[in-house]
Amino acid sequence: MLCTGTGPGARRWLTFFTGLLECLCFAGAVFGWASLVFVLKADGYFSSLCVNTTEVNSTVPDCSGQDEQFSLVFTIASFMNNFLTLPNGFLFDRFGTAVARVFAIFLYTVGTLMVAFSSAALSILLFPALSLLAVGGMLILMTNMQVGNLFGSRRSTVITLYNGAFDSSSALFLVVKFLHEAGVSLHASFLFLSGCSLIHLCRTFLLLPRKLIPYPLPDNYTYGVTCGKSKRLEVAAITNAQRANEEKPLNKDEPVAPARSFRECLLSRFFMLHLMWLSLMQLRHYLFIGTLYTMLHRLTGGEPALVSRYINAFAVTQLCGVLCAPWNGLIMDRHKGKRRLPGESEQEADLRASVLSLSATALQCVLFSLCASSPSLPLQYATFALQVLNRSFLYGGNAAFISVAFPPRHFGKLYGLVMALSAVFSLLQYPLFTLVNEGLGGDPFYVNIGLTVLSLLAFVHPLSVHLHCRRLASQRAERQEVDASS
Repeated sequence: MLCTGTGPGARRWLTFFTGLLECLCFAGAVFGWASLVFVLKADGYFSSLCVNTTEVNSTVPDCSGQDEQFSLVFTIASFMNNFLTLPNGFLFDRFGTAVARVFAIFLYTVGTLMVAFSSAALSILLFPALSLLAVGGMLILMTNMQVGNLFGSRRSTVITLYNGAFDSSSALFLVVKFLHEAGVSLHASFLFLSGCSLIHLCRTFLLLPRKLIPYPLPDNYTYGVTCGKSKRLEVAAITNAQRANEEKPLNKDEPVAPARSFRECLLSRFFMLHLMWLSLMQLRHYLFIGTLYTMLHRLTGGEPALVSRYINAFAVTQLCGVLCAPWNGLIMDRHKGKRRLPGESEQEADLRASVLSLSATALQCVLFSLCASSPSLPLQYATFALQVLNRSFLYGGNAAFISVAFPPRHFGKLYGLVMALSAVFSLLQYPLFTLVNEGLGGDPFYVNIGLTVLSLLAFVHPLSVHLHCRRLASQRAERQEVDASS
């Protein structure tokens, strides 16, 4: 058997950095859709849907049908990206890292190959191809987020950092756009991405566990390819014992809470409000990304060079996602290493720290939505910056909140379910796009204002968590008074 040649500490850091590069360079590429649309239009995809219309003394092409088809491709891909996270979450929890990653790499590779062998005559291939890229990329992210368990007190920071890298990987399609402008074909670019799957496979078997990384991490935990005697049975036994006692508080004086079932987590107020929090803001982002090219085309008067400049600016700002996301993790981990309040459990401290993160994310979404509603073209630079900041906080905060609010053994299932249900809600983006395109003459102003008002409902979730923490603090104070008097 081959040996990694690294100690446990070095192996953890190698796992962390290679996972970060994997998420940064590949996983969330589908969200760079606006850059790819520019290339696809240049190559004539769905061009048969453009028709000539007669205006005063001139004939101009009307490509609204082509734009609508591109919007539908992204709508379906973004829906599949989230909806299939549910079965993928069950797959991950049930069969572990190796099986889930091999499946993810297979989906991603088939997706890149389908784009590589597509053409203007085979534009229909974009529908399954982008969906496979989205689903495979999301599963790659899911299998990487558990790496946060290796870093204890910085767990939330690592999770949010990986989600930020996932967001930044949307700049991959900007690279494809630049290469296309330099003469490199779409076919060649996506064949190269298909070949990169060999790197993902090597990392799967050399730097990740076959099953799951437990939390908290047992002593002497090892994973990946090792020299000498395998500790898989030992690790499995430790993991099972850990799962049986995962609800046990660190403070021995605290009462032991029974482990919550998946059904109890699913029906909890936290899950319902968290789902609403994610769904509202995700719809706002998906509609913005899916209609970005159309919006810029309208604001620039259809000038290709200006549209290209703003799309490049948007794609470049996406690279900042990996820089923005850790701020949210630091907000959630800011209480780590500090003394907790007397009688306060670790989970309660984690929940209390999450209130600021949830509130900041909701506020960013409202500001981003207001800027996106403005017809001012230069203001869209601010919109791009707020969008990437909010998106980084949104998805990193989503995963981090689920990891602290619910038992670790249900993470994959709950993460998958909340993403799947939010995907159903995100399907509203297509009828909204149709409403803007056909009912409002291409002007999305009223739809944008409606979504901005709707985004205000996201503040209900952090308010609920805050009230829950206050109620727990009040109950703890009452118990201490009773103990003191007795």
